[in-house]
Amino acid sequence: MKEYDFAGIAPKISPYLDADNSFYNQDFMNVDKFDYPENLSNAMELMQQALNGEVEDQMFYMWLISNAPSEEERQIIGSIRDDEMGHFELFRQIYYDLTGMSLRQNSEETFMEPESYCEGLARAIIGEQNAVREYRKILYAMQSRIHINMLIDIITDETRHGILYNYLFARNACR
Repeated sequence: MKEYDFAGIAPKISPYLDADNSFYNQDFMNVDKFDYPENLSNAMELMQQALNGEVEDQMFYMWLISNAPSEEERQIIGSIRDDEMGHFELFRQIYYDLTGMSLRQNSEETFMEPESYCEGLARAIIGEQNAVREYRKILYAMQSRIHINMLIDIITDETRHGILYNYLFARNACR
């Protein structure tokens, strides 16, 4: 095996171990979100919020599908919509498993039509990104391997949805 000389290339003190400049000491590192069971109540609230947006989400997907310029795009958005409805069922199951209570929908949100198909795609891209951020917080509160796997499935779907929406955004030359 060839030996490499990293002198002068690598820092002498790892920024991860230096107490003054540690990655773990940065303001953006909120350790509380990882603390179980303290983070469980926030996870329950986030699941409730996800469910509350379900009606608005359904109307948004129907709007996108009806404004999509091609059958391929309608198929892609329809498959995303179907995944999302499955996610809501998984959230209901997790909530029930953890509390013994059904997760109820308290939707007071109203759907606002995008001004254009491209604006709708942009809104969808940001929505998927925000969903991943919020769903990770739910994941951090899970203790059961089954619930962890459900959340990983949901989060990877959300990431894939963001990629598909980016594809549609680029395909339509949106700006």
